[in-house]
Amino acid sequence: METRAARHGRAGSRCCAPAAAAGEARGVQDHPGVIARPPRIAYLLLALGALLEWLTPLPLLPPGWPAAARWGGGSGLVTLGLIVMTLAIRAFRSAGTNVETPKPATALVTDGVYGRSRNPMYVALALLFGGLAVLADSGWLGLLLVLYVGVLRIGVIAPEERYLEGKFGDRYRAYRARVRRWL
Repeated sequence: METRAARHGRAGSRCCAPAAAAGEARGVQDHPGVIARPPRIAYLLLALGALLEWLTPLPLLPPGWPAAARWGGGSGLVTLGLIVMTLAIRAFRSAGTNVETPKPATALVTDGVYGRSRNPMYVALALLFGGLAVLADSGWLGLLLVLYVGVLRIGVIAPEERYLEGKFGDRYRAYRARVRRWL
């Protein structure tokens, strides 16, 4: 039976050390090369949304929508996002790999919340962003959420997937075939 450390690529597993060593031998940097850290992209778009909302308010919710529903729905999305983010970060820390996107992956995490989504941290960020859009009743934030997901997909997830496939090979390809990207 495979141990938790072996599943995550620690304790001398063949999947991680040779890939990292081979990359370093060729002078390749051991990081995914994303365009920016995902929370920073979110902060930028949230600030842009706040500015647009201030300049030209654009409601997200239909007129007459009850405030309790807005606060309940928005708070629910934020809470769910925080829970998913906490579970994802704990899974990374438990596996002994870096949480920060620009740093090298030292293990392939495939269990827990990562058994349901390959990108639970990005799902969590989208939930948080969406929750703030609902709480603020901001159509601008709603529109920018769509842009945020697109930027994540192209500028963050695509480079990460290439990086993980190069580093973990068949283990990552099997994981990618088994688990959906988002939900």
